[in-house]
Amino acid sequence: MNNNELIIIKNIKEFIMILDNYLTCYPRKYYELRNRLLLDSYDLLELVYTANYTNVKERRPIQIQAIMKVNMIDFCIEQSYKGQVISQKQTKNLSSKLLIINKMLFKWIGNES
Repeated sequence: MNNNELIIIKNIKEFIMILDNYLTCYPRKYYELRNRLLLDSYDLLELVYTANYTNVKERRPIQIQAIMKVNMIDFCIEQSYKGQVISQKQTKNLSSKLLIINKMLFKWIGNES
């Protein structure tokens, strides 16, 4: 395993832990959004693990899927904020962590091109 992938995985796990703390207070009305956030976060972690263990030449489509998951998670965070389910501070915290993960994914793809 490459150290860069381990850092990405570590950051995704930290993101999931932070997210999990915020998801406890979601109103029933937004449970679908809550579940989507959680499932997409775990899917992101799974995609990064899969890409890490995949042959370098076949890795790119999986990495692109991971970036798409990041964008979906970001949208769900935005919707949660607009619905006043999470605060501005929580949104900034989640978004900044997600931005770090996004940059790492792009850097990972760039290093293999």
